[in-house]
Amino acid sequence: MMDKELYDLCIIGGGINGCGIARDAAGRGYKVLLLEKGDLAQGTSSASTKLIHGGLRYLELYEFGLVHKALRERDVLLNLAPHIIIPMRFILPHAPHLRPLWLIRTGVFLYDLMAGDTKLKKSNKTKIKNAFLSKKFKYGIEYSDCWVDDARLVVLNAMDAMARGAVVKTHTECVKLTAADDKWAVETAGGETYHAQTIINAAGPWASQLMARATDIKAQPLRLVKGSHIIIPKLFPESESYILQNEDGRIVFAIPYEHDYTLIGTTDVDIGHNPDQNIQIDVNEIKYLKDVVKAYFDHSVRDIDIIHTYSGVRPLIDDDSVPASKASRDYQFDVQTHDNLSMLSVLGGKLTTYRILAQEAMDKVDRLFHKSPTHWTGHEKLPGGDIAENNLQQFINTQAAAYPFLSRSLISRYARSYGTCMNIILQDVQSLADMGKEIGGGVYGRELDYLIAYEFAKTGKDVLWRRSKLGLHLDRATQNAIAAYMEEHA
Repeated sequence: MMDKELYDLCIIGGGINGCGIARDAAGRGYKVLLLEKGDLAQGTSSASTKLIHGGLRYLELYEFGLVHKALRERDVLLNLAPHIIIPMRFILPHAPHLRPLWLIRTGVFLYDLMAGDTKLKKSNKTKIKNAFLSKKFKYGIEYSDCWVDDARLVVLNAMDAMARGAVVKTHTECVKLTAADDKWAVETAGGETYHAQTIINAAGPWASQLMARATDIKAQPLRLVKGSHIIIPKLFPESESYILQNEDGRIVFAIPYEHDYTLIGTTDVDIGHNPDQNIQIDVNEIKYLKDVVKAYFDHSVRDIDIIHTYSGVRPLIDDDSVPASKASRDYQFDVQTHDNLSMLSVLGGKLTTYRILAQEAMDKVDRLFHKSPTHWTGHEKLPGGDIAENNLQQFINTQAAAYPFLSRSLISRYARSYGTCMNIILQDVQSLADMGKEIGGGVYGRELDYLIAYEFAKTGKDVLWRRSKLGLHLDRATQNAIAAYMEEHA
């Protein structure tokens, strides 16, 4: 099948960078097509440590530009999506033999300084009060960053792109790119052919592979690094997260997660250049994370304690001359032209800087199309983010009063996932009977119908692990019932 439409841009890759660029481009008036071979955020973008942060440890690598950029974006994103991005305090217990206190204090002072005018609380020295932390840690440094539901951030960008006119197609893999007759022909695994004037390669770990599928485009090698996480029952009751220094110079986060759990990660393992290999945590990574926990907490993690694991691949632009933990997390663009047709490839990048990356990419595209840049994404709320005064708790209280027949926990989950978009789910709902089929665990047909209609969800896994983290909370029978509902209705 051949789509007779001629798109200005065909963006390939439905991760955070691809969806961020699609949103920006649609808002600038471009005719946009986004293709994703699987589900949105199915790869790297749902396998992060769930942080919107400047990257305190990047200061040691002298990546001041990246840290400054990320810190400024932190506040921008917090304002755009206050339902899925929340401020969080981090405590770095002082281990004198690893880094002297003066060095750490200098680092967080610089971190605060580079953040500029921020609503987040500044850093301070603190006495360790956590009873579960080893008694050898007396003091630490406390500072601010933000937590984010990473996969939902991707979906919100795709939703906004679609609302502004973009065409978003998931489960549509690009297998060949041919430049001919003043346009790119984009062939897919399903036999469709689309046409566009410019290709945006936002395929993440698959970016080099995609370049190789294009006519006369030179593939740029990427360094692929695996990062793995474990999820265990709640390790400590405090709301603060911990940033743990390890003997090898790396750091590992211990983060309160989904009310009942603690998220531990991440690792840095070079895996070569093949993004299609089986990506999962290995026994050495599990031991590494368990050992870090044991070094800081009066608790040993057993294998049986590990509720869930996940792994993702970071595509880095650095060569193999430095250890993976020291490789740059910054990004760059590769623009190549064949027969006067351009392909812009996004190489590297991190979750926090996706919006400014998208803006810079579209500025380059504007130059290709001889247009004047328009910067708008920094002040237009993401779907569901238009909460009065960004006061999520007040919004939850208001919604709970409006829907007294729904449990407080369900209202809170809806608000923290969908923000004001929960009103779409609850439109004309007057009683529990209006919520549709009760599937179990607080999941109703109304919510699943919304995810299908508005959030591109097609399978049970899309719902359980990317549109939500319900996979951690629901029993197997309920998970199977959700999968069956999606199979029947999506």
